[in-house]
Amino acid sequence: MPHILAIDQGTTSSRAILFDAEMRVVAVAQEEFAQHFPASGWVEHDPSDLWSTVVATSRAVIEQAGIDARNIAAIGITNQRETTLVWDRATGAPLCNAIVWQDRRTAAMCEALKAAGHEPEITAKTGLLLDPYFSGTKLRWILDNVDGARTRAEAGELAFGTVDTFLIWRLTGGQVHTTDATNAARTMLYNIRDGQWDVEICGLLNIPMAMLPDVRDCAADFGVTRADLFGREIPITGVAGDQQAATLGQACFQPGMMKSTYGTGCFALLNTGDQMVQSHNRLLTTIAYQLNGKPTYALEGSIFIAGAVVQWLRDGLKIIRVAAETQTLAAAADPAQDVVVVPAFTGLGAPWWQPECRGAVFGLTRNSGPAELARAALESVGYQTRDLLEAMRADWPGGTDGVLRVDGGMAASDWAMQFLSDIIGAPVDRPRVTETTALGAAWLAGMQAGVFPGPEGFAANWALERRFEPSMDGQTRAAKYARWGRAVQATMAF
Repeated sequence: MPHILAIDQGTTSSRAILFDAEMRVVAVAQEEFAQHFPASGWVEHDPSDLWSTVVATSRAVIEQAGIDARNIAAIGITNQRETTLVWDRATGAPLCNAIVWQDRRTAAMCEALKAAGHEPEITAKTGLLLDPYFSGTKLRWILDNVDGARTRAEAGELAFGTVDTFLIWRLTGGQVHTTDATNAARTMLYNIRDGQWDVEICGLLNIPMAMLPDVRDCAADFGVTRADLFGREIPITGVAGDQQAATLGQACFQPGMMKSTYGTGCFALLNTGDQMVQSHNRLLTTIAYQLNGKPTYALEGSIFIAGAVVQWLRDGLKIIRVAAETQTLAAAADPAQDVVVVPAFTGLGAPWWQPECRGAVFGLTRNSGPAELARAALESVGYQTRDLLEAMRADWPGGTDGVLRVDGGMAASDWAMQFLSDIIGAPVDRPRVTETTALGAAWLAGMQAGVFPGPEGFAANWALERRFEPSMDGQTRAAKYARWGRAVQATMAF
């Protein structure tokens, strides 16, 4: 029986998941790696950690499943987006640590470009806003600040890539320098209307275009792995950024379908079909997926802190030992208190885009304790999701199907998902297969390899585990959301 290996390289860990020919999970391996914070607002990864954990987890699932690499028909890759790497073309050695998507070091650069009037042109071409979140200014920073980087880049000695590109390069032994359209769309260097790297934006950021990878469909030939890694060469036939892979894993193939993924951050995507909708509410226009040379577009709202707010409770405040404890604490919180946490630890994302903003807590009393903070932390994710959905509804004339499909670690919390349904006033659907990001990458690879069905057949296999229906009365919903709005305004004012 053929299997598909999905590599899911995330912000805090790398995972490998093996699927069988019926798209069932056969084996899972996960390995966390260190986060580096060399200065305030800076976030880095050691590229060797990304590589070693991907190889280790991939080997682990093959061993767990008790199969030979000859039983793996193809590999699909999904990855943390926007994270930026530069390496030596000859040796493959990274020039410096990877600059993570959460990193805010280029905020001043972005403000200067805005002040010079460049944002409208960049948004029209890329669908993105001028923000440190995206890869373009991170790459410019490396070229400007790492000794010898610009000279070597102009000489053609250096390669740039997001995490998928770096992994493909390593997996293929330096034979393939490529990315897919969804990852290219997040660099702020790629014209998503024309489907090519933009000469003018690269010139504006002073980025040598020889550094940039080839751009391919999400389901395509991305080369084969080195034979020594897994016992034989394995084709890489599917690649998508993590949120786009989750959109595919949730079978959101029809315009108007929405999904929201709750990992370190929260990312909501609304399929807009072949329409590249320009947002009037500071959402992003992006490529949801690209098959057979045809892009399908989406509106995306990005929340920087979702699951990370639970990590803060665990690692920063040390009021919980494991994430699951938040559900019990939230249920036990004093209903008379209305504590609000605005988790702007690395700035506020959509629809506010305030990179210099920092977190705040409102409504504390002498009785406020772990339970109230846990409830406020979980509620903050629901509030932020509603902010995104309100903006999407205003931007998208086609309307939504009225249901939000959810996935990611926090989606496992019944309490959090019930509050989400309550505060958005709409059904929330949790799928039976919650590994949607890995499933999306596996489906791309498996479809390209002839193992899995096409979009229609895949959508027919999507199965609901539980639907959460809103039970909060309208007056309470309005009052709580208004309180959240005041807290956000106060945080930005501070």
